[in-house]
Amino acid sequence: MPNLTRRLFAALVLAATAVAATASYAAEPLQEYKIGFQKTSLPVIAQQQKVIEKVLEPKGIKVKWVEFTAGPPLVEALNVGSIDVGWVGDAPPIFGQSAGSAIVYVAALPSNGKGEAIFVKPGSAVQSLADLKGRKVGVGKGTSAHNLLVAALEKAHIGYDEITPVYLSPADAAAAFASDKIDAWAVWDPFFAIAETRYQPRILARSSDVLDVNTYFLANRGFAAAHPDVVTTTIDALKQAAAWAEANKDKVAAALHEVTGVPLEAQTIAANRSVFGIFPITPEIVAHQQETADRFFKLKLIPKAIRISDAVWTAPGN
Repeated sequence: MPNLTRRLFAALVLAATAVAATASYAAEPLQEYKIGFQKTSLPVIAQQQKVIEKVLEPKGIKVKWVEFTAGPPLVEALNVGSIDVGWVGDAPPIFGQSAGSAIVYVAALPSNGKGEAIFVKPGSAVQSLADLKGRKVGVGKGTSAHNLLVAALEKAHIGYDEITPVYLSPADAAAAFASDKIDAWAVWDPFFAIAETRYQPRILARSSDVLDVNTYFLANRGFAAAHPDVVTTTIDALKQAAAWAEANKDKVAAALHEVTGVPLEAQTIAANRSVFGIFPITPEIVAHQQETADRFFKLKLIPKAIRISDAVWTAPGN
């Protein structure tokens, strides 16, 4: 089958799938709105302030918050329709899109560049990224920290096959790091901030050193098509929460401490280096995300090449 014919066939299949998904979502009025989140940053503030509930519940739509420990399982939940929207880092939607997940990017959030890092204990013989050769590095597969690890090694001219990645959830990686079962750890806040307070680690690289990325607010493709008003209303509500958070980082730290149980010292570190906001997906953002997708495909970390622009949602009227 010629390439053009294959692309046309794939586009037709995608369109038919989207129509079917939209029809299933639109069959009944929306009564419950399921939001996936991780206990960090803007989602916690939005949940605590009930900014989304205040605008949707008067319309008869009940908001349900569903917690996840990392982005990849959240993306899978979006794909199967267990949740309708959710927050993730830069890498999970790439892995999801490559696997055929029914997801779309609906908005971008600032990078967590200073709050995500690769680090070792202060007494480690590892002094730089170059010293990671032959070492075990704990990281969540398909997470934003995975992207950091790949990009940092690439910048340091170290092959990904020259290290031993150990794919662990943040909780399991924390235990492995504590017991020296891994030599280094790549992770985001608040786990990074907790490690800082416990170990005063040697930081080998932060996301802000090697990447220009964003975090993202995603939606199930069928849900976004069937309920665009709910999606846009949510984004407007989140803008209010983000503006408040940016102006009240001390209160953000206290709120995160109360909700997560993470020590206030660590949450204060995380909040102070966070940037809060939510904004449209621009061509520049798409280009940077495409660079990440191409990097993962080159390393065979995703099964096929993708075009990020194929998964960007456009609100009706835009």
